[in-house]
Amino acid sequence: MTPHLKRWITGIIAVPLIFAIIVYASKMVFAAFVILLILGGVSEYNSMVFGKGFYWEKGEGLVIGLLIPLAACLGDVHLEFTIITFSTIFVFLSFLSRFKNSSIDIANLSKVVFGFMYIPLMMSYLIFIRGSEDGILWIFFIIVLAFSGDISAFYVGRSIGKRKLIPHVSSGKTVEGTIGLFGGSIVGCVIFKLIFLPEVMLVHAVLLGLIGSILGQLGDLCESTIKRASGVKDSGFLLPGHGGILDRLDCLLFIIPFVYYYKLFIIK
Repeated sequence: MTPHLKRWITGIIAVPLIFAIIVYASKMVFAAFVILLILGGVSEYNSMVFGKGFYWEKGEGLVIGLLIPLAACLGDVHLEFTIITFSTIFVFLSFLSRFKNSSIDIANLSKVVFGFMYIPLMMSYLIFIRGSEDGILWIFFIIVLAFSGDISAFYVGRSIGKRKLIPHVSSGKTVEGTIGLFGGSIVGCVIFKLIFLPEVMLVHAVLLGLIGSILGQLGDLCESTIKRASGVKDSGFLLPGHGGILDRLDCLLFIIPFVYYYKLFIIK
């Protein structure tokens, strides 16, 4: 079975399940689903950046990765950032108490802090969006933004892509595919707005599609950088044809908070 076929089969199985959870599940069940994604993503991140061993650092990342979205479940941004603040303090103090020689290397400390800022914090905004007005529609808007661009980039890049975008980070991405990404996201957002969010101005849909697709591409490249630095091809193997959880979440990690704050401060 080819990787492309595996990709489609995984999508056919996963999409109805995700659709049902977003639409029909209670807020708590939806939050539990997001927490599982976060913990899966953190686990993959830990495996990539730490390798074998470092069980204390990996445990810190998982525990904090659980606490951050739990705070979001209570609907309180202040509580969430309280958790982040004191988690950062705890990780520093834990590091201070455990190093035993004169050679100080803060690399592992930095990996823990970056890990819970990168995955649990960014993903927890899905919980806030789900609890906002028209939250279910906005979650689907994010999905359309991300994956209409992703699909467009894949097929445009595959058919006419020639110029490599950043080959030393991601050898498969092309300039032509990236242009297809931007166009696909904008078209997807505009169509979704016309059908499901008629009260949103057209300019907002275009800007969300354009800026969101740029951020999504940057998120993808950032995850590719982590994989390249860690010497791995995929973040994991849970999703046949897609790699790991982070390989699917990478573009969403930057798009989700962007859409949340755009909706909060600009669309209102």
